[in-house]
Amino acid sequence: MTRVYNFSAGPAMLPEPVLNQARDEMLDWRGSGMCVAEMSHRGKEFMAIAAEAEADLRELLIIPEHYKVLFLQGGASLQFAMVPLNMLGDKGRADYLNTGSWSKKAIAEAKRFGEVRIAASTEASRFTCAPAQDELSLDPDAAYVHYTPNETIEGVEFPYVPETGAVPLVADMSSTILSRPIDVTRFGLIYAGAQKNIGPAGLTIVIVREDLIGKAQPFTPTMLDYKIHAENGSMYNTPPTYAWYLAGLVFKWLKGIGGLSTIAEINARKAQKLYAAIDRSSFYHNPVEPSARSWMNVPFTLAKPELDETFLKEAKAVGLTTLQGHRSVGGMRASIYNAMPEAGVDALIAFMQDFERRYG
Repeated sequence: MTRVYNFSAGPAMLPEPVLNQARDEMLDWRGSGMCVAEMSHRGKEFMAIAAEAEADLRELLIIPEHYKVLFLQGGASLQFAMVPLNMLGDKGRADYLNTGSWSKKAIAEAKRFGEVRIAASTEASRFTCAPAQDELSLDPDAAYVHYTPNETIEGVEFPYVPETGAVPLVADMSSTILSRPIDVTRFGLIYAGAQKNIGPAGLTIVIVREDLIGKAQPFTPTMLDYKIHAENGSMYNTPPTYAWYLAGLVFKWLKGIGGLSTIAEINARKAQKLYAAIDRSSFYHNPVEPSARSWMNVPFTLAKPELDETFLKEAKAVGLTTLQGHRSVGGMRASIYNAMPEAGVDALIAFMQDFERRYG
């Protein structure tokens, strides 16, 4: 069997050591005689798995004790509703930064529950840059400020964390969490779908400051109330147990390679290599302002769009898969999350250079 280099934006590659361990433990987790997927979520075996995973995540991100870590379902898209339901409070309005496709979806959902004020937008530039701090028009009386640090579709990333004063900052970190160290205390709430840097689809991580819990709108469904999940250790109902287990293995893998400072060096190097290859070429083009280029998602177009299908077909033939750009943008997109080895990026660059020699 030959594994391919999967450049999908999500579900994305998982680290091979994690997959190998999951394979070895598939039928019998540590002498229990059970697969983790068969375990009671309230049994001692899974409770140990859950506790260890949370402890490792807290260690990796240096999460303070006054933040709750929730292991939920529904993807980041459900958080588009849960955030305003839980955080708008009596103020009833929030600031949102509109910087790409996922920001727009979050904004549209939040408008169902309260007043949304657009504090910055890069739509006029076709979402090819990030607004500077001094371009943010922030309301000091807003309930919170929401932004998307990395837009996976457009390949745009904030090169800084917005300063919002006393107003809680909320971040959709689905595609950047665990890719580098962050200062959790800069945020009131962080949420992330798992299927990029954490584990398989089906799990969503929420990291929320304790003082922001318990303020849900009275009409909030029970399953959408952070307080309910926090009080029940993310087990008000049956959680996505196997995804939680695999996420725990990913956390162990990250710790084993040296933690987030090490993976940050690797990720920066991967991105720099790929962007350098694109910039050296007149055949490939990346539309994003260099200061806002994503480490995780690298879109690029070919000088001859009629060759797109040929590029994708030939890339797949040599084990480079899922490179097609999002349907709203077109072209190509290489997502190079934590589990994408540097060798995969090297292989893609070599293929791109060979393709240009033959078709450029």
